[in-house]
This record gives sequence, structure tokens and C-alpha cells, in this order.
Amino acid sequence: MIRLDLSNEPAWLDLGHGVRLHLNPLTTAMMVASRNDPAVAALNEDATDEESALVFAKALACNAIIEWEGVGDSDGNVIQITPEGISALLDVWPLFEAFQTKYVAKGLVLDQEKNVSSPLPSGSSAGATDIAKPVKPNARTARKS
Repeated sequence: MIRLDLSNEPAWLDLGHGVRLHLNPLTTAMMVASRNDPAVAALNEDATDEESALVFAKALACNAIIEWEGVGDSDGNVIQITPEGISALLDVWPLFEAFQTKYVAKGLVLDQEKNVSSPLPSGSSAGATDIAKPVKPNARTARKS
């Protein structure tokens, strides 16, 4: 069963290290907009999964973040939300990982939930069907005892 959050209200997400993000809900429209972001579209076909994930996460964060707390410049002054600031924030590995697992993964898990097929059996003969037919012994081939 899919559980729908019908409130569609922004929520705070704690990334750890004193950083909190106020985020719009992860919707289909937001995912589509992020996939169509120029930076995502500009990715080379040979980009690694890690490169693609980082570029997509930054595009998604630019669409999702309304406010943030605990984000400042090198002097500790609070900074405004900008694409450059979001990029710098997600370049910090623990914060990127928290954003991926606590926000982005929710959409991916739901995508996996919709596949309700049972897993296929494993092994080299799992999908094989028996096409051999038993041969009935005839008088010529039957062994005499």
C-alpha cells in the first residue's frame, strides 16, 4: 500500500552538524523540474553515477530549499540561499549523504514500492523450462535381464 502525505506542506529536515533545511515536499513536478535542469541535461553520457547523483541533488536542492539554518560563510555570518551556496553545502560529504538518504531516497523508495512483482528465482536454471520428453523404451533398446 502506498501511504500518501496529503498535507503537501514544507517540512524541516535536520542534516546534522547544526544544519537544517526547510524543504518543499518531494513531488513529481519537482523531480521533473530537477531532471530538466540545465546542469543535469548537460551531463555527458559517460558521467559516473556519483557525478550524476551530485548534479541531480544540487538541482533538486535548488528547487526544494525554502530556508536554512546553520549555514554561514567562513566568518560565521549567516548567508542567503543561492545556487552557489547550495552547491557548496552539498559539496560537504556528510551533508550531501544526509540530504540523499533523508530527502531524495524517499522518492526512490516509493518508486521501488510500486513494483509489486515477486522476485525472480535465482540460479542458472531458474527460468529454464523442461523441454525434454521421456523416451519410452521399446523392444529394441530395452535391456534384457
